[in-house]
Amino acid sequence: MTRDAEIEAKLRAAFTPHVLVVRNDSEKHRGHAGFQEGGESHYHVLIRAAAFDGMSRIARHRAVHAALGPDLVTAIHALSLDIEV
Repeated sequence: MTRDAEIEAKLRAAFTPHVLVVRNDSEKHRGHAGFQEGGESHYHVLIRAAAFDGMSRIARHRAVHAALGPDLVTAIHALSLDIEV
């Protein structure tokens, strides 16, 4: 399973989002710190889910990181998050 698919599966299971877009931005960072040959190092996630209602911005980010788990989070060099209800 690719990291894209793993990110998507974990976020769908944890939050049942009504909008979820996982974009691999790794090629945009070729030659920069953290770039891994073959990609899968830099991601942008757009997620909209009722599960985030009442949570602060920091709590939302922590919830996403917890859902992804430490192994996946540490394998990714950069993770940009756009999180709303």
